[in-house]
Amino acid sequence: MRLAFSTLGVPGMPVPEVLRMAARSGFHGVELRGHPEEPVHPGLDRNERQRVVQQFAEADIALLSVAGYPRMAESGDDTPVLGEVRALLELAHDLGAPYARVFPGGGPDLAEGDATAVRRLREAAVIAADLGVRVLLETHDSHSTGADAARVLREVDHPGAGALWDVMHTWRGGEDPEETYRLLGPYLGYVQVKDIASREDTTPLPPGEGVLPLTDIAELLTRATDAETPAPGEGTGVEWLCWEYEKRWYPEVRELPALLPQVREHLLGLLADAA
Repeated sequence: MRLAFSTLGVPGMPVPEVLRMAARSGFHGVELRGHPEEPVHPGLDRNERQRVVQQFAEADIALLSVAGYPRMAESGDDTPVLGEVRALLELAHDLGAPYARVFPGGGPDLAEGDATAVRRLREAAVIAADLGVRVLLETHDSHSTGADAARVLREVDHPGAGALWDVMHTWRGGEDPEETYRLLGPYLGYVQVKDIASREDTTPLPPGEGVLPLTDIAELLTRATDAETPAPGEGTGVEWLCWEYEKRWYPEVRELPALLPQVREHLLGLLADAA
């Protein structure tokens, strides 16, 4: 299994510095936060996009995903949301990223949110497939569990749409990791891991210092890879584990660059123990 980290942990850091940090720390890939306050976002012109591609190629680091913020279950007109999704998918395509992340972002009416997300994701999946990209719905906010995301993705029923499993949200939603994997397995693109102090306190911690069931996650994913469990659009198993450290939302926590070697060592240790 290959390791990546999210640039949510290094807000505003220029791409060359991110890539040097990835190489020094032994990570294989990077998830880029695709927001206007970051160096990489859908507003980049063609030359800027080509420069990013060249920087990743020269560093021999994979660009795993562009993590955007379109809200697929949010009430309102579909047109601006789908325009935002298309721009994100085109950015992922131009940068050579296989995935683009979107959020649910729905309200309290789950039935309405499901219907809205299914309708939008069906269109987004077609766009994604045409571009050679996959749009991944993250387990987050209104659809925080595997059951929530799978309910939508079953109805979408298109290989261009899949799931991004954020283990914090499914765990806080009361879902057992084995159940989450059972539900999301057919749709999974990759898995985001992190660690936190408690269900109530989501302050980021180094791996192993919090309460998230990272050992269970590693065992599930290792078992699935060994069994070559098929996932539509993905061949066999889950290839990527991505460390997400929410420094952007918790500026007081320790700096990610100093922690990354420890993160890599801990995650590789969990995977080795599970093998």
